[in-house]
Amino acid sequence: MTSRFEPRQIGNTSLAVSPLGFGAASMGNLYHEVSDEEASSTLKAAINSSMNLFDTAPRYGLGLSERRVGDALRSAIKGSYVLSTKVGRILSRDNKADIKQLRYGFATPMPFDAHYDYTYDGIMRSYEDSLQRLGLAQIDILLVHDIGIDTHGEQDQYYFKQLKSSGYKALDELRACGQIKAVGLGVNEVEICNRVMDIGQFDCFLLAGRYSLLEQNPLHQLFPKCEAHGASIILGGPYNSGILATGVSGKNTPHYNYEPAPKHIIDRVRKIESICSKFQVRLAAAALQFPLGHSIVSSVIPGLGNEKRVNHTIELFNENIPNEFWQDLKENHLIDQAAPLPFSAENIV
Repeated sequence: MTSRFEPRQIGNTSLAVSPLGFGAASMGNLYHEVSDEEASSTLKAAINSSMNLFDTAPRYGLGLSERRVGDALRSAIKGSYVLSTKVGRILSRDNKADIKQLRYGFATPMPFDAHYDYTYDGIMRSYEDSLQRLGLAQIDILLVHDIGIDTHGEQDQYYFKQLKSSGYKALDELRACGQIKAVGLGVNEVEICNRVMDIGQFDCFLLAGRYSLLEQNPLHQLFPKCEAHGASIILGGPYNSGILATGVSGKNTPHYNYEPAPKHIIDRVRKIESICSKFQVRLAAAALQFPLGHSIVSSVIPGLGNEKRVNHTIELFNENIPNEFWQDLKENHLIDQAAPLPFSAENIV
């Protein structure tokens, strides 16, 4: 069991990341517009906190998130942050882009479109394009974005073959020559993580929502395989699309996996909320801290859309949760009996 406050290593690399990181999808205007001023103040608040891991992607606002993250980090002290972005999509100009409408879920003014490309040339171009958008000379972690059957369906084998036959070579070359320090995936599914470990050495997997207060299946196959392989987990989506942040007692429809939550999930969250009430623990705090009980989880990176959200998230991360709370969840079979539990500690961040 490892303290949730101590920096954690990414795989077998030299990178050490803060256990609470910054997910920058909202900096690409996810679902609604965020002004440049608000984006700047949000990122500044994170930089001035204990966070050092910043994750972005070309997909987030079709380049907008990368531009904003780069602008914020450019004046930061070199070595004070760890930056991850993603490959697998190439952005190209789109003169007919309707920037007044949501595109891929983003209210972005960027006049670009994206297409998938996991080849050697595609990954190298994506990497170079990201450096230009970021306006930075260094990317620390390069993640292959949205590979796998959940995204590609019938074309899964086509794109997987691209990565296996040539795309991984580009990642390995960039790492071997020191241009990047770590290679990984940024995905929502477990199975693709298992598959790619047979291609070559991966240092980390940014896995969204699959290890949480509601889901612990990776404990039994993926996590042991990652430990043997030398790969860490960066945990995105700790609130499972919102239901573990909002709970189920309010008037709004709770969401799970990007959709209205099914009854069995609502019932399970209601039981967890009952134990939260018993111990006066906020559900969102428990959801944020729980994944860090496992030593393989290097960082948890919720999406942070404004300065208030940054400060509130740090508060949740600092909340002292008694060991008895976690034990009660286990006794009521609300979390896996094999799940390592987080430390209880005084607020020290």
